[in-house]
Order: sequence, then C-alpha cells, then structure tokens
Amino acid sequence: MIKIKRVTDPVDDTDGHRILVDRLWPRGMKKSSLQMEQWMKDVAPSNALRQWYHRDPAKWDEFRDKYWKELDSNPAAIANLLQITKDGDLTLLFGSTERVYNNAAALKEYLDEKM
Repeated sequence: MIKIKRVTDPVDDTDGHRILVDRLWPRGMKKSSLQMEQWMKDVAPSNALRQWYHRDPAKWDEFRDKYWKELDSNPAAIANLLQITKDGDLTLLFGSTERVYNNAAALKEYLDEKM
C-alpha cells in the first residue's frame, strides 16, 4: 500500500518505509525531527517544473503529465520504489502545504499505475 503524508503529520505504525520525495528540504523542519528511511531527491520534479507549477491547481493536469515524463526517464528510482511496495507499505512524504495537488500525490498515482 502507498500512502502520502505531509512531513508534519504524525508517524503511524502502518506507515512502513517513509521516504521524503521533495527536491528541497521542507522549511522549518529539523533533519533530526523527520522520521524517515530515505530522502529521494531524484524522484522529485525538476527545479524548473517545480517552479513553473508553484502549487497552482489550475496547472495540475499539465504538471502531472510533465512530471510523469520526468519519472519515465528515471526507471532505476521507480524500480526501487516499486520494490519497496512489494516488501511492505510505503509512505511518500512531502513538505508542501497543498495537501491534494502536490508532487507526492502525482507520484503515488504514477506508482499505482505501474503496479
């Protein structure tokens, strides 16, 4: 099972493997306080795509399409995430205050389609 959570959401026993999927470290979050197994910057949207999107829900569909194309060019990282889901639960962590239209949600959809 794949879940997404904001970095400030409480840790849960059902989270499984927790991975931060943002390119930048979340503002205001101390590295020592974020419970996670991995920080995978390489599955985050490129800086150019992230800056273009800038949490604008009107751009969501186009953002998701462009982001998925970027993910298609990173098969090793995607294979790693899919392997984690075979071994147990996966929680994708994100720092955005936008809880619906964020890169972790787009990545979850992408992985769900690949499974």
